[in-house]
Amino acid sequence: MPAHPVKVTITYCADCGYEPQTIALCSALLQAFQHELSSIELIPWYDGSFDVRVGKELVHSMYRDGGFPDNDTIIQAVRASAGE
Repeated sequence: MPAHPVKVTITYCADCGYEPQTIALCSALLQAFQHELSSIELIPWYDGSFDVRVGKELVHSMYRDGGFPDNDTIIQAVRASAGE
């Protein structure tokens, strides 16, 4: 168990059809952490966004970093934030 459960927030462009990438990331997080996450929040948005926050930290932004994040990168960010 991590030192403290972590919330992951994914803001994705619903108009762009980014649901498959969002669901794939959610699935990877659930497989990696099962009970260690406090929640995964999905926020449908617009304007080409795909942002991932672990706690309050923005760990991936499509605008800043380009493209979609690698699932393993997000999993590592969750582990670091959870104190594993």
